[in-house]
Amino acid sequence: MRRLFVTGLGGYLGRELGRRGAAAGWEVSGIAGSAQLDVRDADAVLAAVVAHAPDVVVHTAYRMDDAEVNVEGTRAVAAAAAGAGARLVHLSTDVVFGDGERPLTEEDPPGPVTAYGASKLEAERVCPREALIVRTSLLYGGGQPSTHEVAAIEAAAGRREMAFFTDEVRCPIAVGDLADAVLELAAGDLAGPLHVAGADALDRLEFARLVAARHGRDPGALRGGMGGPGRPKRLALDCTRAHGLLQTRLRGAREVLGE
Repeated sequence: MRRLFVTGLGGYLGRELGRRGAAAGWEVSGIAGSAQLDVRDADAVLAAVVAHAPDVVVHTAYRMDDAEVNVEGTRAVAAAAAGAGARLVHLSTDVVFGDGERPLTEEDPPGPVTAYGASKLEAERVCPREALIVRTSLLYGGGQPSTHEVAAIEAAAGRREMAFFTDEVRCPIAVGDLADAVLELAAGDLAGPLHVAGADALDRLEFARLVAARHGRDPGALRGGMGGPGRPKRLALDCTRAHGLLQTRLRGAREVLGE
């Protein structure tokens, strides 16, 4: 049985990786969250990883508002994976880019416009060359609604006042599809960045309306607005390479939420 170690095992993607990994025959262990172990503590992370002797380490742990966790935590996890002789799969994000006139490929130069995006780009750069870096987008569709889904549901129900950006385009991906893709990739030896996102490029209002309708709310109750300066814009990821490599189908939100 192959061994998988997941940082952020208690998070939205981590939980799905744990559940699907076990079902697929992986022996899964990991770090549930910061209350269990601070990923910036290099010695503790090394000890935890080495103790489980994994074949693959999947690094999903991050914080939106803490660059040190994103960068130094990644550095510690990368060193621990190397110390254990394990393959590293690092989860990154579409916001390492800022805008794109066309869907963005792995060869396009990053250019983050947010502090979070800058920290995630730096995290990519502290990974070793042999690591796989999976860039993805907005997650949804797990056992419980994601933060993006909660916002849409509450706004449509009149419990939250907010506008959804009509000039920010992303490629939302069902968390189960991403987890299956990551597990498939973990078993290989691909290195470098790979874009793994949903098939539909949607602005945030379109996505929110799909979510609202899926949860029995009136999508017409949601309003749009323009993002201000310093917001990412068109971040559609070109996933052509991933489609050619994966058996997992990366479905679009229209298909998933319309089921």
